Amino acid sequence: MSDPESNSRIALLCHPDTPAKAVRSIAVEIGLSFDDGFALRFIIDGEIGAVVLPQGEGELVIADGGADGLWQSTCFEAFLTEEGQPDYTEFNYAPDGRWACYQFDDYRSLLRADPLAPWRMEAERSADRYALRIEPGIFPDKGSKLALSAVIEEVDGTKSYWALCHPPGKPDFHHPDCFRVTLGAPDAA
Repeated sequence: MSDPESNSRIALLCHPDTPAKAVRSIAVEIGLSFDDGFALRFIIDGEIGAVVLPQGEGELVIADGGADGLWQSTCFEAFLTEEGQPDYTEFNYAPDGRWACYQFDDYRSLLRADPLAPWRMEAERSADRYALRIEPGIFPDKGSKLALSAVIEEVDGTKSYWALCHPPGKPDFHHPDCFRVTLGAPDAA
């Protein structure tokens, strides 16, 4: 999205049982516009050379067809639902252009994998910052709820789990408490 009418930036929290070594913080910028739907920009600050990421930057070649198991390494995730509804959609994005989309009819009750692909993915990289911008081509309704998360794998095998919040117990990005962002209508131009 070139000129989003509405933007916000939200920090993700590292799960207390999975501390990161190389990552200091992760934030997500959310852009929302009438023309382009919404866009997400996941930003990692830290020792980027110690994180499992492909080399280079720029527009990524989007893989044909979805890929399962992306959460087993560095992966960025978004979950979208309508207020008060049990069904939701999960989007997974790997920094190499692979993606997955799943439809659930209730908490962790998989209905089907969905052939949706993102419109565009673009990466920026420096020694201390990595950003992945995703324009999934989704036009959520006003009042839709969004959960955001990331799995970060470091080259030494350390894995940390990041989300807007963490319910008690092991990391669980599907938990209803994680749907913390309510999307509003873009500001009128």
